[in-house]
Parts: sequence; C-alpha cells; structure tokens
Amino acid sequence: MRNRWMNNITALRLGIVLAIAALLVLTGCSDGDKKLDANTEPAVNNTAEPAATDPEPVDPPAVDPPQFIAPLTGLPQDHEAKLRPIAVMVNNFAAARPQSGLPNADMVWEVLAEGGITRLVAVFQSTESTSPIGPIRSNRPYLIRIGEAYHAVLAHAGASTDGYDLLQHHNKDYLDEITNAGAYFYRESFRKAPHNLYSNLEKLRAGAAKKNYKETVDIPTYPWSETGAADAGTSASEVELHFLLKDYVVSYTYDPAAKLYNRFVNGKPHTDLETKAQLTAANLVVLGAKHKTYDDYGRLEINLESGGPAKLFQLGKLIDCEWVRAGDGVIRLMKDGQELPFVPGRTFYHIVPMTPTFDSHVKLGTGA
Repeated sequence: MRNRWMNNITALRLGIVLAIAALLVLTGCSDGDKKLDANTEPAVNNTAEPAATDPEPVDPPAVDPPQFIAPLTGLPQDHEAKLRPIAVMVNNFAAARPQSGLPNADMVWEVLAEGGITRLVAVFQSTESTSPIGPIRSNRPYLIRIGEAYHAVLAHAGASTDGYDLLQHHNKDYLDEITNAGAYFYRESFRKAPHNLYSNLEKLRAGAAKKNYKETVDIPTYPWSETGAADAGTSASEVELHFLLKDYVVSYTYDPAAKLYNRFVNGKPHTDLETKAQLTAANLVVLGAKHKTYDDYGRLEINLESGGPAKLFQLGKLIDCEWVRAGDGVIRLMKDGQELPFVPGRTFYHIVPMTPTFDSHVKLGTGA
C-alpha cells in the first residue's frame, strides 16, 4: 500500500516537472519568435487613429519650354534668333521671276529702280535656310538706307556711283560680287546674265565672317499683336498697287482662313522658284515718298527720311496712318501718336511716289 502511494507521488512529481519544462520551452519559443519578427511591421489596429505622416511630395506642374520671338516676324522659335540680318538686293525684272528664297525673308521691301522697274530688298534674320537666294542685282543709296536700318550686311552685285561712295567711304559692311566678295556668289546656267546671279545665307555668312564683320548686332524690335491694329481699320481684302509702269501691277488678295495676303504680279501668282509656293505676307505696308530723277540714266533719289502718308493692311483691313523715321533709324507706322502693331508673320513694304498723289498708286477692293 505504502509502495503504491509512493509511486503515485513520484509520478505526480514527474508530471509537474515535465509540465514546468514544457512551459519553459513554450515561453522560450515565444520569445524567439518575437526576436525573429522584430523587423516586421506590427499588425495595424484598424480602429486606432492613423499615425501622422508627412504628405507625399507633389511634382510641380509641367512648364512648356520658353519660347523665343523672332524680332523681325514676331513668330515663336525654339531658340533665340540673334544672328545679324543679311539684306539682299533681289532682281525683280520679268526675266528674273520667279525668284528664289523670298519666302524665307523676314521682311521684303519693294522699291523703284531705273526705268520704272522695281527692286526687292529681302531681309533675312530668323531663318537658317540654305536655299538659293536671287537673282541678285546692284545697290543704290536708298536701298543701302533700308538695309542699314536693320544693321544688316548688304549683299549685291555692283552699285551706282553714289552707292559705291557710301559703301566704300562710310564704313558700310557689304558683300559685292563685283568688287570684294565674288567667291560667295555663283551663276546658274538656266538663266542669262545678268539675271542668273545667286547666293545663299551659308555663303553670305561665311563671306561676312571672312571680312570680320560683326556676327551679332542690335536688331530692331517691333510691337506685335495677334489682332494687330485691325480693330481701327476698314474692310480691304483686295489691294492693287501701281508703282510707275502701267504694265506692272502688284496685287494681293486676303485669305481669311490662313490670315495671309497672297501676292500676284499682273494678275498671276508670284511664286518661289524652288517650292512653287505663292508668296504671302501677314502685313502689307505702303509708304508714300518723294522720288526725284537725277541723271539721264533715270537713277533716282528717294526721300526715306522726312516721313509721309502710309497704309497698313492686315487681317483683311486697311488702317490709314503715317510713317516716320524713328531715332533708331527704323521706319515706323504711327497713328494718333501711337506706333501701330504688326500681326506676327512676314511683312512686305512698298514705296510708291507721291505724284500725282499717294492714293493714286493704291486701289482697294473688298472681295464682294
């Protein structure tokens, strides 16, 4: 009996010892699990307040790349147009049309030369085109005056006696195919001389660099506006211009879809030789200036200093105004004491005589 009781006590003690050992083992495993999971995220109590956190960084709104504005067209560009202007004297004789390169000019001036024929001064600044330009002809004092208002390098083939005097004795920067820069011009075989002389901006800029002419200059700036000054204008969707000869008529028709004027000569589209595209302009300017013939050859003096009447055509409207030679040497259009803005795009200027009257050289139509 005693032995049976003692055995029960021993068994009980053994059971207690085993239970305590098992408890110690479980406790140790639990602590080990806690150590192994020390780097893991604790369970989140969904009912508790969320911990305060810094706000997520927000990317700034996308910004368009800055736009540069070409100074002589007002058109946006992806880089700054800072090269020096080149003013090319372009032949406008019938045998020289269609010319090359005029669609790339920022501004084009049409002015009378000898015998009632007009000459074009094409001013290139914002373009980097290497297309041909021409045919190129000779220079005159008033053509020099137009080019130098832009501080341009002048490109031409020959000049009048007075023109050479200005060029050679008054520190003008010029490239003349005859006297100082023949290597930067070339002649084409599909036209007869003198209507076959050409160059391009790459050649002309190389010639200017060879002569150490400045690559950059102060370029005139103009006021630009998408609506221009048309709010103050009257309807004029068709324009006809007479310079001197009855058999030479320049006309323009306004295209409201493109917001451009299409140019015609004697009723036919005036086109570019390379692209076959018709010449267009966003702005048309007609200036009245005194003309005087001073020799038997018919060479002219044209007063581009004293100012006078002017007409500005844009967006199918005509604005009567006046032109002045401003202090910076640039011809500007004024009305009621304020300079008129141009519509962004290319501008064609036309200088007509004051006789018999300024208005007699301009005929208007509304397209109706």
